[in-house]
Amino acid sequence: MKKIAIYLSIIVVLFAGLYVVNQQSDKAKNSKFANNVYGMAPDKMNPETVKQLDDPNYQNIILPAELDKKLNAKEDFFVYYFASTCPHCKRTTPVLAPLSKELGIDVKQFNLEEFKDGWSKYNIQSTPTLIYYKAGKEVERMVGGIAEAGQQGYNSDSFKQFLQKYKAK
Repeated sequence: MKKIAIYLSIIVVLFAGLYVVNQQSDKAKNSKFANNVYGMAPDKMNPETVKQLDDPNYQNIILPAELDKKLNAKEDFFVYYFASTCPHCKRTTPVLAPLSKELGIDVKQFNLEEFKDGWSKYNIQSTPTLIYYKAGKEVERMVGGIAEAGQQGYNSDSFKQFLQKYKAK
């Protein structure tokens, strides 16, 4: 009888230990991303967004409250509307992000996969969409991304011309 009690005690201690280790692991995982650009825990985000958290091309995220503040303050700025699940965005962002950095232009990124009400609120029909706002009002937009080889659409020069057109203004 004593042997059974000892074995049961050992099993209980092992399960308790596993529970504690698992809790600490989850806590460490969530704290790693607690200060991410979205300010959200990864388990509340789309898995494709979580994959982009460490990608340098997806670090200039603007949150809905910040975007509304810029619009209400009647600022001049660019916003790149994308969805972390969009294949066209995944082809365009690695071109646009370095290009905007090279030109010294701050292009904010709004993830419609995480903030779905942005589709109707900002009148976005498809992703990617790049918009220039002047005095908080939309001036012009580019709808669509970098074209696949052999297809019609935009290339890096198209985006460069769009950004330079409004850079000095």
